Amino acid sequence: MSRPLRIAVIAPLRYPISQPHAGGLESSVWNQVRTLRSRGHRVVLCATEGSDFLDGGPAEFTLPRPVWDDESLATDTTYPDGYLDRAFAALDRAMEYLRDHADDFDVVDNHCLHGLPLGWADRLGIPMVSTLHTPTLPALLEAHASCGEPRSRFLAVSRHTAREWAVEGIETTVVPNGIDTDRWMLGPGGPDLVWFGRIVPEKGAHLAIRAARLAGRRLVLAGRIGDADYFEREVAPFLGNGVEYVGPLGQADLAELVGRSACALVTPVWEEPFGLVIAEALATGTPVAAFDTGGVAEVAGSSTGARLVAMGDVEALARAATALAEGAAHDRHLRAAIRDGVVERFSLEARAATLEGIYSALADGFAGEGASPAADARHHAGLAPGLAPDLAPETVGA
Repeated sequence: MSRPLRIAVIAPLRYPISQPHAGGLESSVWNQVRTLRSRGHRVVLCATEGSDFLDGGPAEFTLPRPVWDDESLATDTTYPDGYLDRAFAALDRAMEYLRDHADDFDVVDNHCLHGLPLGWADRLGIPMVSTLHTPTLPALLEAHASCGEPRSRFLAVSRHTAREWAVEGIETTVVPNGIDTDRWMLGPGGPDLVWFGRIVPEKGAHLAIRAARLAGRRLVLAGRIGDADYFEREVAPFLGNGVEYVGPLGQADLAELVGRSACALVTPVWEEPFGLVIAEALATGTPVAAFDTGGVAEVAGSSTGARLVAMGDVEALARAATALAEGAAHDRHLRAAIRDGVVERFSLEARAATLEGIYSALADGFAGEGASPAADARHHAGLAPGLAPDLAPETVGA
């Protein structure tokens, strides 16, 4: 890093960037802002009201938060009537502010899942980096295609996600998410299984309940209910008799819960873009039994504390969890070894160093209109001292 950078971060709509985190995306943005600020950069966050890090930013960077007449109707895939009209108008004002104050910023770091910020990429006067956290989204593809001279550089959170977007002609650099290993500390383990994350159909909490019952172990579920109908239909009827739901927890309480568990169950029934809960659980030394789908295998890596089974195979998941829990119980050094591998691979500091190289290269290239973004990506792929080789940035093209 040659100088402190001036960065505008555009967060996703819907949920505040605050604890307890609404999901892995919000957690990743929160950690990114905090880490970059700690490294001396000026980072201004554009996010919904109630977010952390909004103090000191322009009023235009505080976006409206959705308000439901009936909170039980809230989901992770819908919005209250009229909300998007208000949110998009506010987001447009934020982008206009950036355009009018382009000299005050070196780069825009876009995490929005809607296409509006990306549609501004060719007229901001500031280079943009857009991180792809999900499978392909038509709104983002359309916004990128609509730019007269597309000016956004794309990052993907996993090789799996990068390959999905490459099919649509989007070239990306893979920069995996990181975790705060100073907050996800080694735990003592315990007898129970744990499942944590967003309680929505695609995360498969109901399958974790079935696996725990087959394994004959108590299960603790933690997380925000992102689909009330799903919870009432597939989770609530099976609570009790060894299955407990403790609600959404703050990071410290969640890390303590996971760290005193025998094994974490990770049960996505979709093409998981990354799987942050895997890295978080392993950082506490708690083994992980997971469905092998999407980017899960990349996060699990070669960890001795992770076993993957075919997606939906509940019996195999129960067997894997039993074996992992028994192995950790009989080897007092195993939990520390599990944690050591994650600390090396998912450091927030190493990830921030990678981002600094990408930001600086893009800002310098924008100013000089020199090398192409793809060439910059390849040239700066080594600018992250300490990043594990299997997670070093790589460019995935169409």
